[in-house]
Amino acid sequence: MTATGVFGALLPGVPLLLGLLGLLLPPGDGGPRRAAAALGIAGAAFALADAIALLAVVTSRSEPLAASTHWVSFGDIEMVLGFSAGAAALYVALAVCTVALCVQVYSVTYLHDDSRYAPYAAQVSLFTGAMLLVVTSGDLIGLLIGWEVMGACSYLLIGHDRRLPEAPAAAMKAFLVTRVGDVGFLLGIALLIADSGTSRLSAVLAHDYSSATLTAALLLLLAGVAGKSAQFPLHTWLPDAMAGPTPISALIHAATMVAAGVYVVFRTFPLFQRSPAALAVLAVMASITILLGALSATAQDDLKRVLAWSTVSQIGYMTGALAVGSPAAALFHLLTHAAFKALLFLAAGAVIHAVGTNYLSRMGGLREHMPVTFWSFVIGLGALAGLPPLAGFWSKENVLTAAAHATDGGTAVPAWAAWVVWVAALLAVGVTAWYSTRLLLRAFFGPSRSYGPDGPDWEVGFDDARYRTPAVPHDPPALMRWPIVLLAIPAALLGLAAFAPGFRHALELDDPHLGVAILLPLLLLAAGAGTAWWLWWAVPGVDPVLALGRARPLFAAGFHLDRVQSVLVVRPVRALARLVTTVDERVVDAAVEGTGTVTRGLGGVLARAHRIALPGAAVLVLFGALVLGIVAWLGAVA
Repeated sequence: MTATGVFGALLPGVPLLLGLLGLLLPPGDGGPRRAAAALGIAGAAFALADAIALLAVVTSRSEPLAASTHWVSFGDIEMVLGFSAGAAALYVALAVCTVALCVQVYSVTYLHDDSRYAPYAAQVSLFTGAMLLVVTSGDLIGLLIGWEVMGACSYLLIGHDRRLPEAPAAAMKAFLVTRVGDVGFLLGIALLIADSGTSRLSAVLAHDYSSATLTAALLLLLAGVAGKSAQFPLHTWLPDAMAGPTPISALIHAATMVAAGVYVVFRTFPLFQRSPAALAVLAVMASITILLGALSATAQDDLKRVLAWSTVSQIGYMTGALAVGSPAAALFHLLTHAAFKALLFLAAGAVIHAVGTNYLSRMGGLREHMPVTFWSFVIGLGALAGLPPLAGFWSKENVLTAAAHATDGGTAVPAWAAWVVWVAALLAVGVTAWYSTRLLLRAFFGPSRSYGPDGPDWEVGFDDARYRTPAVPHDPPALMRWPIVLLAIPAALLGLAAFAPGFRHALELDDPHLGVAILLPLLLLAAGAGTAWWLWWAVPGVDPVLALGRARPLFAAGFHLDRVQSVLVVRPVRALARLVTTVDERVVDAAVEGTGTVTRGLGGVLARAHRIALPGAAVLVLFGALVLGIVAWLGAVA
């Protein structure tokens, strides 16, 4: 294997290896904690340096890096393991490593008194390595392994704080909902491998499938994408995943798990281009998700749930860009979203650290006391809303432009599907600006409130006397503050990379432009933000969410889709499980146990027959002989 192949294998391999070593450390403070922090930070830092080096090599060569080796054959089907990454893949790897490193450093202070920090840091490393495996795998087997490891790690990390009663339930929900999609994902991969005769990704993409086989395989893949990337109808796990520690929310929402589904569609997009039906399904799924996530975010009181629903909506923008035939726009928005969403979640952790609650209704007046956190939120929320010239503006502009162009027809996606994506994305611009402005006003403006640890709202890591909330909130400690400051830079400036020829060429982006088509989104952004601001100042101290009226409970409950899933899926499955259990216990087990009982009884009868006295035995023998004789005589007569 060449040197680039070795370094390519080390990109996911080192975090995975150090994560496994970290799992061997005993829980507790002192030495194990320091060793866990060193392993976690070292793994992310090495992966970041490796990604930068590989990106430099790819840029100089102007061609992807690839290396593979034969693994095993099943008849005519060849299974391989390999590494394959072009510049676009390495940009994603760079984003993953940057966010993972910031999360590892941030968590040292955030979980300063957590006795289970060692397994936490190890699981973060495993999670990071698994995502890097998805990004750089040159075959479907390696991709599937990374995909499944992420699912297991998400379960462990979301349920990390066992003191919170909702954490285990949220972890189980995330695991089961994504597992539903993963069944389809596994079947889709199996169908592609079986038809192409290999797991090598380049060969799978080049194979000539029949229309029916290809569409079926891609729809199955989309089931897994909907689960991992929290797209309708398998999105319901993501808001509940806020029960996990805030750094994990940043990792899951920004650059790893929810981005994995988008990236898989990006990697397999040549197949989707050959299936208009799959693209139409993806377009409808994306459009519903964009509006569902944005509207649900408007009515949340929990700071982290606002950001969670915004993630659902923003991932919808990415899948919408893929649906209208612009994987470059999708990947660009994935990169900018990784920056500003990681920034927002880590800044949210700083706010929670300062005030001791997740609820916006218990915040206010933090602007003067937490200037670094405030300006970080300004940058992050501005990028989320698409405020120029911040990063989110340029990536959203590419998505909207791609959707508008696709409405003219002439592309793989049907024109009606492109119209649906474009309208949904436009409407969500105004809604996103509204809830972003509301969040900023509720948390940082208005009257100050009394702060302090308040029961179940107090998150893991800040429940000892050293970190009790003081009378005046303050910006976070240095190890929490510097990752926030560093992430603010790409959140503000990454969009300008669209003007760099090398970056545009790597992602195959169109040249950035500010034409008439961008005026409508800017007007909607101004209308959304201006409405929230006007409502805030028109009735001082009153939450603008009250303007939603009767729609507020509907939006706050995420359109009650959890209840719908419970009625249509959870309850029938539980009823079927109870029926199967009853049949197993009262029919199958009863038959087996009854057979044993009858056999034991018959054996007992025979045992007693063998112990009968000699006169009785003689009588029985004579009686048997008489019966046999009668039977023989009757047979002879007949």
